[in-house]
Amino acid sequence: MYEIVSKRDLAPAIKQLEILAPLVAKKARPGQFVVLRVDEKGERIPLTIQDWSPEKGTVNLVVLEIGKTTKQLNSLGVGDRLLNFIGPLGKPTEIEKYGTVVCVGGGVGIASIYPIARALKDAGNKVISIIGAKTSELLIFEEEIKSFSDELHVTTDDGSKGQRGFVSNALKKLIEEGWNIDRVIAVGPVLMMKAVADVTRPRDIKTIVSLNPIMVDGTGMCGCCRVEVGGETKFACVDGPDFDAHLVNFNILLARNERYLKEEKAALERCKIQGGAMKRK
Repeated sequence: MYEIVSKRDLAPAIKQLEILAPLVAKKARPGQFVVLRVDEKGERIPLTIQDWSPEKGTVNLVVLEIGKTTKQLNSLGVGDRLLNFIGPLGKPTEIEKYGTVVCVGGGVGIASIYPIARALKDAGNKVISIIGAKTSELLIFEEEIKSFSDELHVTTDDGSKGQRGFVSNALKKLIEEGWNIDRVIAVGPVLMMKAVADVTRPRDIKTIVSLNPIMVDGTGMCGCCRVEVGGETKFACVDGPDFDAHLVNFNILLARNERYLKEEKAALERCKIQGGAMKRK
């Protein structure tokens, strides 16, 4: 059993959980994820590792409440335990000294870009970070990412903080200003990552995205997380989750991710939070 040792509210419906998992914390690297299960009747869900401490033996996750399991997870408190917590899974993000790297995070993807920006800075890169959310209220980890960035650009859809618009707009502006960018790494909603790829493709700027398809076992056995990259089928859990953005078929990814929306909505409607735990009506 994996104990929740601390819990922090980051924004409405977004929480940070610190979970005691010494073996995972010992081997975790930027870009990797875990697959967890809350209880015996729960589904398996993948979540990107936001941070980790080998010394404390803990792993941090950032959870956005969008379905039954994420709501159930965020309803747990300090001292509660998870039944399963498997990881680290996936290939770590490639960290080298590239030169100037732009790290782009959208929504809860900001949490995932944080350890990547930190590692790139430690490797000697000039790090320009672009983070964005729908509103300032939903913006997370701004100060943390700023501490590892040579420049930080903030965008919000409604203009409540930073530049009004999307992260892809801010990236396009940097390119148009003549910045010599050696690599772009983007993590966030599929449409956001597709927009980033569309911006960098004409300039042939190497761009890496972390894909988030439907996933079940996280070991390549079930095939649920298959994506098309460069015309070939890849499994995001073992071949990724990082891929060359200019080779990803985002249209197929979007279609696959929308396949079970009806069932997910029905599962959520059948359940409610009651007494600190998610139970069936």
